[in-house]
Amino acid sequence: QVHLVESGGGAVQAGGSLNLSCKASVDGFRTYALGWSRQIPGKEREFVAALTRAGRSRYYSDSVKGRFTISRDNAKGAMYLEMNSLKPEDTAVYYCGRYSGSYYYTGSRDVNEFSSWGQGTQVTVSS
Repeated sequence: QVHLVESGGGAVQAGGSLNLSCKASVDGFRTYALGWSRQIPGKEREFVAALTRAGRSRYYSDSVKGRFTISRDNAKGAMYLEMNSLKPEDTAVYYCGRYSGSYYYTGSRDVNEFSSWGQGTQVTVSS
């Protein structure tokens, strides 16, 4: 069973930055591809970014590419999302989860192929 906990959310002005963290309490953390999603109340969950087990390949949604950077530290059982040049439309609850599709993650942006989402952390960007 994978248990993921997000942290680092907050309120910033447009153009600002935030760094989110995702900590895992599970053995074999390094065997999972991981990702971030976000959700606004009343809307569907949206893929944000994901990376492979060793972190060598990283994938982003078009809306955050060039502004957000995903990374992981397998030794610490942690994943991160560095968010720069934040926009009001980035306001959402951000979740981390693990890829639960086929054995090798090859860049799917379908959030339904991820599971074990954490409780989320709120990010609010004001104009």
